[in-house]
Amino acid sequence: MNGVRAIIRKELADHFSSYRFIILFALIAMVSLITVYMVGLNIRNELEGVAKPKFIFLMLFTSSGALFSLVQFVAFFGPLIGLILGFDAINRERNDGTLSKLLSQPIYRDVVINGKFLAGVITITVMLVSIVMLVTGLGLSIVGVIPGMEEFWRIFVYLIISIIYVSFWLGVSILFSIIFRSIATSALAALAVWIFFSFFISLGASVVANAFLSESGESTPEAVVKRAKIVRGVSLASPMQLYTSATATIIDPTRKTTRSIVAMGPMEQMSMSRFSGPLSLSQSVFIVMPYIVTLIAVTLICFGISYLVFMRQEIRSL
Repeated sequence: MNGVRAIIRKELADHFSSYRFIILFALIAMVSLITVYMVGLNIRNELEGVAKPKFIFLMLFTSSGALFSLVQFVAFFGPLIGLILGFDAINRERNDGTLSKLLSQPIYRDVVINGKFLAGVITITVMLVSIVMLVTGLGLSIVGVIPGMEEFWRIFVYLIISIIYVSFWLGVSILFSIIFRSIATSALAALAVWIFFSFFISLGASVVANAFLSESGESTPEAVVKRAKIVRGVSLASPMQLYTSATATIIDPTRKTTRSIVAMGPMEQMSMSRFSGPLSLSQSVFIVMPYIVTLIAVTLICFGISYLVFMRQEIRSL
């Protein structure tokens, strides 16, 4: 345990003192603050002289600024935090010759990989918590509305999901830093995975759905619903889609489902009429729990693969 603490302290010192972390944090904080500032001004102008509706503070996270909302920004660019923090976690020390010296000390291999991953998770947590606190403070000053306890807890749950999501990409980047000796190769491989899950999964889902409709030749409403189900089923293979669906439901209490299209049969209409008001936090968490569990599972699986590969490498190759 002492060895893990030593590795964590060393990695945290490297992260927080590096220009890479400072530039990354400044860039993300700047974009987030600009987005929330624009959204806050729009909300204040639209609600001027009008009674403030419930959950108005959460609109700072869900409403779009010039191009995107804060939730969309974290979903798309948040993975870069994990990728940048971990793409050279192992191969940099291997190339510098410090990894073999480190392992020659009374420090086990699992201590090294566990300490580096935990230090990255702590860094991600500090970064995201700081950004959310800055955004909250700016929103309070612009909108002039104090969030309620349920809004606070929804933001807290959103923050936890975001940390898990970015930690998954940290595990991906650490895995490539173990597999590839070249830092440039590991960085390109990590970016390729991010681009694949961010762009090509959604494009592939549309292609598969269009191919299905062209083969069946149907253009009925049932076919449209089938196409939406196919697109959604394929898109859920992407962690970004899992994160987007989960956070959108948590941040927006009026959202009753993670699906974009809902077949409105008699039972669905009865359910919608019964739950016409905003959902409670427990109900929203219950809806998105499969997505949260899936994100946790893929994060642990990715880190587990990194752990096994690192432990099985020859000491001479390190």
